[in-house]
Amino acid sequence: MEAWSSKVSKWMLKVAVIGLGFNVNIYDVLEVGRSSIVLTIVSITAIIGLGEILTQLFRLNKNTGILISFGTAICGGSAIAAMAPVIKAKEHEIAVALAVVFLLNAVGLIIFPLIGHYFVLSEQQFAVWAALAIHDTSSVVAAAATFSPLAVGIATTIKLTRAMWIIPYTALAGVFWKSEEKANIPLFIFGFLIAALCNTWFEQFEVVWQSVYSGAKHILVATLFLIGAGVSRKVLIETGWRPFAMAMILWIIVSSVLLLLIKDGYIS
Repeated sequence: MEAWSSKVSKWMLKVAVIGLGFNVNIYDVLEVGRSSIVLTIVSITAIIGLGEILTQLFRLNKNTGILISFGTAICGGSAIAAMAPVIKAKEHEIAVALAVVFLLNAVGLIIFPLIGHYFVLSEQQFAVWAALAIHDTSSVVAAAATFSPLAVGIATTIKLTRAMWIIPYTALAGVFWKSEEKANIPLFIFGFLIAALCNTWFEQFEVVWQSVYSGAKHILVATLFLIGAGVSRKVLIETGWRPFAMAMILWIIVSSVLLLLIKDGYIS
């Protein structure tokens, strides 16, 4: 049941994300990418660097620490899956990193909307914070949808734009690890961009695009249920406390600093 839930949820998530693209303007995606280059490079590099320090403090396996840090910095499971072959990570190292990221995703989609309302964040501020601080696209979208409808489109656009940085960072890792493996950018990102293009250039089919978008939101809800069903207590126990502690501290620091910068207007 757990294996089936995991496999199906992955495909459903990809379909849902692509469908959400039918409510996004492609020019907004391009603008986000252009205006956030410096922020993206600085934040991703800083998170990975902090993750390396915490990995040594908690005496974690190096590959496990790298995968957790990379997943925290860019986009959770997708980033972990892309980096794993480049650094020649073993199956149990990948499993631990994915289990940790999933748990924090589940926590994030619940507590982020509550924190956002507590600090009276605007829809724009919350969308930016969620996209930068929550690991996986699915949880970013779910948290944004809980906060407000407008935040969904902004958060999804920022998160998927950030996900495209998987390629240059895994390529750089390949140089250090002298790896011949090449990371592939998740194909659902291209699907999202194509959907955004359709929504932007073929406005006469707006009714169709909105219907697809509405269906994608329903698929997303079902996906979140299956993701929850795919995590076993056994996996969480076998993972141990060190990876969770390292990932939690890294996440708390990153989320807190980003929230402070967004609240004070340094990130918009």
